[in-house]
Amino acid sequence: MLNDFEIRTATIDDLAGIFHLGEKVFTSQAYSNLYRTWDEYEVTHLFNSECEYVLVAVSEGKVVGFAMGTVIEKARSAWNYGHLLWLGVDPDFARHRIGSMLFDRFREIMQETGVRMLMIDTQLDNKPAMRFFKRKGFENPIKHVYMTLNLQKET
Repeated sequence: MLNDFEIRTATIDDLAGIFHLGEKVFTSQAYSNLYRTWDEYEVTHLFNSECEYVLVAVSEGKVVGFAMGTVIEKARSAWNYGHLLWLGVDPDFARHRIGSMLFDRFREIMQETGVRMLMIDTQLDNKPAMRFFKRKGFENPIKHVYMTLNLQKET
């Protein structure tokens, strides 16, 4: 089912497609440890604040993949950091290199922006993502511990 598709910067007309594809891809069943939640705020905030870092893969007018990120500028530092926050591909279009092409375009944009280091995060048990990012040149995976405190529980 390899269709023609294009990789481009998202427009406002793509936001619903990005959101609904993210709902399909980033489920609590698949990613039980997501520390950021997938919701319409994620999409609209990134689009409204840094739309140049929101990319889509479109086939026959339908969003079949997306990449969304940000640039982090540190005060008194010569380094700018890019952070790829979300990369998703419609499972019906998996194995057609769409994720790879989205990432490669995202990386180009980051380099053009002057970013010196690119960061991603994923669950350690997300083996496909770990393999993907290692193939893209990422190294030094570091384990993080995230803890929660339910403030609704009585102590």
